[in-house]
Amino acid sequence: MQNTFFGKRIVAFKYAFKGAWLLLKKEASIQVQFSVAILITLAGLYFTITPTEWMLQCLAIGIVLSIEGINTAIEEIANFVHPNFHNKIGYIKDIAAGAVFFAAVTALVIGVLIYAPYIQQLF
Repeated sequence: MQNTFFGKRIVAFKYAFKGAWLLLKKEASIQVQFSVAILITLAGLYFTITPTEWMLQCLAIGIVLSIEGINTAIEEIANFVHPNFHNKIGYIKDIAAGAVFFAAVTALVIGVLIYAPYIQQLF
């Protein structure tokens, strides 16, 4: 079964699920982002946001969590290759963190655009 097309996809899915689980279990930055995602999802349920808003929100959450995971992988590789401080490794890590920053700011803007009208209606 593991040598068939579908068998290989199942094995790949298992590794992907394991990686996602490890990120959630061990990485504080992912835990924070995942907690924010849960809170924002609850806000979406509370305010009954539109299907389009759900799509944008899910996309933003997925991008932030994905980029955060890639950033973690880059940091782990960099630490493995050069465990001591090195300017070039620091530069690489800073760039990866910058990618997370761009994704997080974009998600924040999407969140404000979605929720500002709903929050404004409360007052």
